[in-house]
Amino acid sequence: MMRPLTILLVSAVGAHAAVIAADSARGARLFETLSCIQCHSVNGKGGRTGPDLGRLVDRNFTPASLAATMWNHAPTMWALMRERSIPLGHLDEQAAADLFAYFYSARFFEKPGDAGRGKRLFSDLRCAQCHGLNSPVRPGVRPVSEWTSMNAPFGLAAAMWNHRASMQAAAAETRMRLPELSEQDLSDLLVYVRNLPGTREQGGKFETTSGADGEALFRSKGCIACHRAGSELGRRIKGDTLTEIAAAMWNHAPKMAAAGAPPAHFEPAEMRELLSYLWAKQFFEDAGDAGRGKRVFTEKRCSSCHGAAGSNAPRIVGAGARFSGPSMVSALWRHGPAMLEQMKVKGVPWPRFDGHEMTNLIAYLDSGSANQ
Repeated sequence: MMRPLTILLVSAVGAHAAVIAADSARGARLFETLSCIQCHSVNGKGGRTGPDLGRLVDRNFTPASLAATMWNHAPTMWALMRERSIPLGHLDEQAAADLFAYFYSARFFEKPGDAGRGKRLFSDLRCAQCHGLNSPVRPGVRPVSEWTSMNAPFGLAAAMWNHRASMQAAAAETRMRLPELSEQDLSDLLVYVRNLPGTREQGGKFETTSGADGEALFRSKGCIACHRAGSELGRRIKGDTLTEIAAAMWNHAPKMAAAGAPPAHFEPAEMRELLSYLWAKQFFEDAGDAGRGKRVFTEKRCSSCHGAAGSNAPRIVGAGARFSGPSMVSALWRHGPAMLEQMKVKGVPWPRFDGHEMTNLIAYLDSGSANQ
């Protein structure tokens, strides 16, 4: 089973989005201390009342989708917790981000892979000609059981990128052509090798940074020669998983070499910094339509309390705050029970959201804060 990883999620307070360092090891502890584990499991570890939070129900699940799911089931969860005398516990924004990191460490936000297909690919793509599972088959080539980057997505991207040229040369010696990999291919291969007897207990580490030095790396490593701006490339990979990005980088390397631009070498910390700059922040913020979000705000009757004259509910549109999946979960957990009671008094039904509605609502709340 994968052990907790460390990840940086986007959360926000104040007038500008701020990056909060979230740690899945803390998230794993919170999953137990907040008593989530009594009803929910992660990859089979925990209760059976609620769904397993390590297993995706949709291939396009996002942080906003998870926030919507938690919102929809919150009244039922609170009722069950009261029946079982489980305290609600404190879930601030940092804690919510840590929980999201824990779910990410269980591949909740990655698209699912198939170990059986991964095993076939390992054979069909002739990986075994160079990579033994538990012992070397070629001098200087470590077996799979000694790979340290399988559970570290940034390290995996760096390792695949850096070793592509040497692997190409080794393949040429045997007149073998290295295959292109789809995101599904890489997901299947990773699920297979991560669950081998010699690798399934390996710990992982996933840390992102603020990306403050990412633009400088983007220039110094030569990315700017083909990609006009980091922001442009960032938009192209918006919403991609790190497995998708690693596969795309693998496929892209020979095209660079053919164009006379040998791929630059990245240390793991450099790849982490670059992909934090290009990917991490925007992935967890998600992308939505503010205009549609405004309609959601009205149709779900959020405006009957938030912004209504004489209401004790805080004004959340134009209040100078920013929102994300983790921050919406934190707000739900801290204020939801009181909201539910007030809504019962007013005869307002508890709102339910699908993932797109939550994404659009977050976009509207953010655009409202920016335009006031």
